[in-house]
Amino acid sequence: MRKLVLTACSALLIACGSTSPVKPVEEGAAQNASNGYTVPANNGTEEVLFKPTEKLPKAKDFKQYVSPEALQKDVGFLASDALKGRETGTPEIEEAATYIIKAFQDAGLQPYFTSYRDKFDAKGKSGYNVVGVLEGTDPELKKEYVIIGAHYDHIGTAQAENGDVIANGANDNASGTATVMALARYFAKAKTNKRSILFALFSAEEMGLLGSAHLADRLKSTSITPYVMFNIEMVGLPMSDKDYTLYLTGYENSNLAQQFNAYAGAKVLGFLPQAKQYNLFKRSDNYAFYQVFKIPAQTVSTFDFTNFDHYHKVGDEASLMDYEHMANVANQLIPGLEGILTTPSQEIIWNE
Repeated sequence: MRKLVLTACSALLIACGSTSPVKPVEEGAAQNASNGYTVPANNGTEEVLFKPTEKLPKAKDFKQYVSPEALQKDVGFLASDALKGRETGTPEIEEAATYIIKAFQDAGLQPYFTSYRDKFDAKGKSGYNVVGVLEGTDPELKKEYVIIGAHYDHIGTAQAENGDVIANGANDNASGTATVMALARYFAKAKTNKRSILFALFSAEEMGLLGSAHLADRLKSTSITPYVMFNIEMVGLPMSDKDYTLYLTGYENSNLAQQFNAYAGAKVLGFLPQAKQYNLFKRSDNYAFYQVFKIPAQTVSTFDFTNFDHYHKVGDEASLMDYEHMANVANQLIPGLEGILTTPSQEIIWNE
């Protein structure tokens, strides 16, 4: 995701995949109790970017398919000191890829290409996405694909603290990777997906979103156009004082949140003003799929700029993650994703 740097004059956001600061796209944006999130319009009035849903589905208890222990095991390995921060092009990120591939194999996923490893050049280094496919159960709908993804690389080392230089990357983004792995295990066992699923774990996100850009371009040369790309980023810790579990980037650009919540029967996805303010839609691995295919391609996260102080630091340790929260995230995502994967028609629509 992105780093928030506060100065005396302004807040700047540094992209994981970018070396340049990103200023808020809308200065003076404000929260309005009746109208939601608004910004000044050119005619002196306020333009409403988001209105809260007036009639939300009634909340329900979610079945516990994914356990905190399973997530803790995966994050514990991926964010261990032994993997030295999972920098692209290192032997340690190869270990991470091997671990993910074994999980896909054990779950029963097949490689989408000839290998699970989707190789690309990462500025002179060898980069590998890990891509598995779960075929849909419906003879016709299986021809349509949904991509569920996250990046599994991190930055390697960071400024030393108490002699420690390893930037373990537990929240960023072993948490998202472990969640994708958990969803892959669930769907492979449940077989509730009428549409086919590509489970994609990206490398070289930290070098400029290179892995996702490569995969989007490679898929463009195939016969498929994905229906939805659903990206998971930094979900290791809960937000406070929110009436939803995760926020969705590019919220106002599609009806994904509204449809997802209807499928789930609860307000799982919501609108975070900072996500609009800092243009997070363009700052994660979802964006390449929007650029190439012009499909609903968006990211969910629980990093809200107040609940995590260790971005790209050595303190991003597995021991700090809230695994009960992560299990709650995974279990709430399942029914919403099942809705996307099973509806007879494509109900998720891009608004632009």
